[in-house]
Amino acid sequence: MSCWEILGIEPTGDREEIRQAYERQMKFASAEEARKLDQAYREAAGGEPRANPVSSPEPSSAEDEQLDANESQIVREVVIQIKALMNDSGRQQDAGIWKAILCEPPADQLPLRREIGRQLEAWIRPLAENGSLSQSVARFLGEWFEWFSVQEVITEQEQQSRDLEAREPSVEEEPLSQTTNFWPAVIGWIIGLVILTMIFGGMGVGG
Repeated sequence: MSCWEILGIEPTGDREEIRQAYERQMKFASAEEARKLDQAYREAAGGEPRANPVSSPEPSSAEDEQLDANESQIVREVVIQIKALMNDSGRQQDAGIWKAILCEPPADQLPLRREIGRQLEAWIRPLAENGSLSQSVARFLGEWFEWFSVQEVITEQEQQSRDLEAREPSVEEEPLSQTTNFWPAVIGWIIGLVILTMIFGGMGVGG
C-alpha cells in the first residue's frame, strides 16, 4: 500500500494538502494506523517536519526524546483526542471531558503530562487565557499543566466577579432613593398650585 493510499489522496507535492490529509486520517486512527500514517507522511512530504505551529503543535524536543516508543504513542493519541475535541464547540467547554482525556492513566504520569502540555501549549494556552474556553476548563488546564499565566487570569476573573457582586446591592437601592427624593418635589408642586389657585381666586372675587 503506497503512502498516498494510506493518506487517502492523489500524489502531490503540496505539503499543506499532505498535512491536512494526515490530520484527517489521524483523528480516527488506531495506534497501529497512526504509526503507518506517520511513515506515510514522512514519505509523502520528503521527510520534512509535519507540525503546523498553530493547528498542529507537535515540535520535537529533548524531553520528547526521553520518552520510550510506547509513551510517545500515548502522548500522540492524547493530542489527537484533544484535536478532535476542539472540533466540537460544545464539548470543548465541558471540563469533565478534558479530565476524562487528560487524567486517564498512564497519560496522567508526570513525564507524559508535561510532554502533552508542551505540545498543546502554543495552541490551547492562548484560548484558555483569552476566554475562548469556559472558566472551569481554563482553571483545570492551568492547574493540570501548571500554566501559571492561565491561573492568574482565572484568579483575576473571579476577583472581578466578587467585586461586581459586592456592588450590586447599591444598584438595587438606587430606585428607592429616587422615589424618596420624588415625593418632596410632588408635595411642593401641590402646595404651589394651591397658592396660585388662591391668588387667582382672590383676584376674581375682587373684580
